[in-house]
Amino acid sequence: MPDDVIAKIEALRPGEDLFVVRDGVPIAKIARATRQTRAGTTGSPAGSPEAYDDVTVVATAMKLSSSARNTLSSQLGPDYIVLDMHSAPRTAEVLLIPPLSPQLIGSLRESFPNARVVIAEVEDRELGIVYEGPVRRLLDAGADVYFPPSTIPKLAQQLDRTVTHFNQLEAASGTAVPLIIESAKNDEE
Repeated sequence: MPDDVIAKIEALRPGEDLFVVRDGVPIAKIARATRQTRAGTTGSPAGSPEAYDDVTVVATAMKLSSSARNTLSSQLGPDYIVLDMHSAPRTAEVLLIPPLSPQLIGSLRESFPNARVVIAEVEDRELGIVYEGPVRRLLDAGADVYFPPSTIPKLAQQLDRTVTHFNQLEAASGTAVPLIIESAKNDEE
């Protein structure tokens, strides 16, 4: 095999594939069969649960380019790897999804039974990714604040804190207050 082809195969990361094309038609797909563990020894076949024992696997149901997955993976750090859900092992710890129907979420949950399902609205124009959901659309339509579901006493607490915060900001700056999405963390306070 030519050295440049071998170099490309060796450079493959888990979850990445190299396609052999003849006359514009793919005739073969090469996937990395083994990976290096942190200790530098050859690990289990890529895609097997053992291949990812030393990292947290994030499977994504969002259509992301290899570049976007690699960027997310590098931003998370060396303890994570982000894979397309079709390349990820069934044992993935996290399943990153856009806002979907409850039925589709249930179906994905069956594919990754142990994963924490994380719903994310993402807008990264530089990488060409836009996954907006209903909350973003409501805020874009003019809503000022979103509170996740809570009890009436907690809603009163959040509402009072938000109104007070808005009034303080408007009094101090004399300008419009930016949009806020309250986190569940504030709901627990």
